[in-house]
Amino acid sequence: MTPKRKQALNKQIVETALLVADAPLPIYELKKLFIEEMTTEALTALLVDLQADWVGHGVELVKLASGWRFRARPEMQPFLARLTPEKPPRYSRAVMETLAIIAYKQPVTRGEIEEIRGVSVASPIIQTLRERGWVEVVGHKEVPGRPELLASTRQFLDDLGLSSLRELPPLAELGNLVLPETLQTAESSE
Repeated sequence: MTPKRKQALNKQIVETALLVADAPLPIYELKKLFIEEMTTEALTALLVDLQADWVGHGVELVKLASGWRFRARPEMQPFLARLTPEKPPRYSRAVMETLAIIAYKQPVTRGEIEEIRGVSVASPIIQTLRERGWVEVVGHKEVPGRPELLASTRQFLDDLGLSSLRELPPLAELGNLVLPETLQTAESSE
């Protein structure tokens, strides 16, 4: 097999795996597709090439926190929404504020969240975020009572279409959408 044909076949194999996968596939999983060892650099180059092949289509290949996946382009969402008329879950302001505090200040304890929000955080709020897979316990703070330290998950980043926390918009851009004024003030003073 010629090198050009082998490259085309490798790209087709990766493309097929990504199209049928129900979750993002990390590089180490994609490497399992091949009998011969493929370097991370070669596989990444193949993915970038595949990404370019899909420019101008209704779907795109994106790199997320937990791996690579195909997804519908954002401009296609209004059309796709007609296929599933059900409404996505709506979250309360308290849930969104709590999530924003965890995402921007992690790892953070429940007490620290309450201090920023100025109100207590009900257990169902944290439970909602855990059930959605957006928040997890990453340890315990070394203070009396050893409170849980909460942080966002890769699922949270994947659901937002981000590959890392650095891609979150600056707090100043979020304005008063979901963040309490005390968190915005704390961020601007840092």
